[in-house]
Amino acid sequence: MKGEGFLTKNISSFTHLLESVISTENLCRAQGLLQGLDPRVKVVTLVLFIVIVGLARSLSILAIIFILVLTLSFLSKVSLVFFLKRVFLFIPIFAAVIAIPALFITPGLPLVTIVGKVIITEQGARTAGLLFLRVTDSLSFGVLLILTTPWTSLLAALRWLRMPSLLVDILGMTYRYIFLLLHNTNSMFLARRSRTIGSFSSGENRRWLARALTTTMAKSQHLSEEVYLAMLSRGYQGEIRVLNDFKMKLRDFLWIAFALIAASILLWSNHL
Repeated sequence: MKGEGFLTKNISSFTHLLESVISTENLCRAQGLLQGLDPRVKVVTLVLFIVIVGLARSLSILAIIFILVLTLSFLSKVSLVFFLKRVFLFIPIFAAVIAIPALFITPGLPLVTIVGKVIITEQGARTAGLLFLRVTDSLSFGVLLILTTPWTSLLAALRWLRMPSLLVDILGMTYRYIFLLLHNTNSMFLARRSRTIGSFSSGENRRWLARALTTTMAKSQHLSEEVYLAMLSRGYQGEIRVLNDFKMKLRDFLWIAFALIAASILLWSNHL
């Protein structure tokens, strides 16, 4: 039935998102390479690698960096399929908007010609490849950081690195609200499904969805006010304090040495 398919599809989608969040939290607690590092060290070193990616001007160097990312993912007990699905989630959008047009608008030596007219140039193919690999490598490091670091520890590390407290608080609350919003929305779909007999027209489904969105927004605004008042009653003064006590270990210093050596080699190779 049409109405049943509409509800079942949305319930399945929201449930899948909830399971994805939970599985990410489990990855943060795995006994992997990056999970055992100090969050501050991970943030600084992975940002360093992202800077190296931005400076790279060779397709081979960018390919080597991507192999390095996959190796770190494997050593951190992150499934490669799970990891690549999240990395390439937005890559097709980027390729369609930026990388693919670069194939055709960049002047240079002809690579593909049709009826004597140059369609793709060598410089265009190289430019598109550089753009694609740079975005892929940079996004891979960011995804790897998020998958191997608990969200609270990541925010605490950013605050230790002097990121404005307001921005850190907004990031923390946004993460919690996204999870809560998914849970509430999933409950609304399940409640309607359990009370539905027969099917609804497409127009009725759209009207119900509009009412559900309006109700969710009203609940979110009311809840945000209650949460803020609760925070004030518990002594909130613009700075969220956490119980994480960061402490550098031998593995952190070894990782820093590896990151510096790898970054130096990549920069030297890029210069050559």
